[in-house]
Amino acid sequence: MPATERVRVGVVIPAYQCAATIEPVIADARRHLERVVVVDDGSDDATAERARLAGAEVLRHPYNRGKGAALQTGMRHLVAQGFTHALSMDGDGQHLAREIPKLLAASEAEPRALIIGVRTIGTQAVDGLKLFGNRFANLCVSYAAGVDIPDTQSGFRVYPLAAILELAVPGERFEYESTVAIHAARAGLTVRSVAVDVYYPPITERHSHYRKVADTLRIIRAVAPLLLRH
Repeated sequence: MPATERVRVGVVIPAYQCAATIEPVIADARRHLERVVVVDDGSDDATAERARLAGAEVLRHPYNRGKGAALQTGMRHLVAQGFTHALSMDGDGQHLAREIPKLLAASEAEPRALIIGVRTIGTQAVDGLKLFGNRFANLCVSYAAGVDIPDTQSGFRVYPLAAILELAVPGERFEYESTVAIHAARAGLTVRSVAVDVYYPPITERHSHYRKVADTLRIIRAVAPLLLRH
């Protein structure tokens, strides 16, 4: 990106059934970045209404297409509005807005890099099977990308929009975040990892839309051909 080009960063939040959590997520994000775009991915609760009340611009899929599709909808919308970068975060409150400046600083230092927030778990309880799955995915994606990516499933990122959308990476669900990192690295973009704190509620209170079997298999199907072509 030329040094004279103005950098504009907007927030993209893919959201599905996030009515209970979306408002504080938006309010916290807007303390750092004014433009927040929520892509309501076919929710049948009050996600869209509460997002608008919190000050976000809301785009809506008429049915649930998946996180990857929602991210791409939001990114294309920001490009059309003249934004150069998208900071993505989840609508469930896991990603802490106070960590946004870390990602922005890394992106400012390397404007064409894909910045990924590496989740620091600390003493918080994490489902053992999911943790194993994440670590296995990290190994496979890192090998396919040719660079070490310690948290390939993190949705807390900064995307350089023109470079990423030009790649036309396939994938509409959770596999997109893995495959876009691989394609970015293979295209010569830097993939930079930045440690960030996150919040995990008690395991009994978590409501993830990630389907451990179906979505893990989808990621494997998406990454396996890239591994074979490494």
